[in-house]
Amino acid sequence: MAKVLKSTVLNASVDRVWDVLRDFNGHDRWHPAVTESAIERGQSPARVGCVRRFRLADGSELREQLLSLSDLEQAYSYCLLDTPVPLFNYVSHVSLVPVTDGDRTYWQWESRFDTRPGEEAEMTAMVGENIYQAGFEAIRQHMGLAP
Repeated sequence: MAKVLKSTVLNASVDRVWDVLRDFNGHDRWHPAVTESAIERGQSPARVGCVRRFRLADGSELREQLLSLSDLEQAYSYCLLDTPVPLFNYVSHVSLVPVTDGDRTYWQWESRFDTRPGEEAEMTAMVGENIYQAGFEAIRQHMGLAP
């Protein structure tokens, strides 16, 4: 099983960052890889169990399900249901922690997944750089934050 763990510190309060990340259907507004997103069956993006279907810039579609959402812990987990990429049993967790020195936010994004033999390094790099690291940079830009 492959594991990806990326983290960053954002120059914004944890509440401000959570306001953006909490929306399970909002990543099309800030992540450069996502062009459109919708929650299936008109459910709330805050409802555990809801499924988001989204399209990437290359035209491929993915479906992910919200597994947990905690406003108290400012964290959520989700899994991949359908993807054209060879990621199997993919479960991801996003969590925010206040950095009280300067009112900043520590953001950790991690996942575990299986992939085809011999593709572990490629899929780990793709998730870590094209999804997580690109997401960190995009949130900074979206929120007008300095690196």
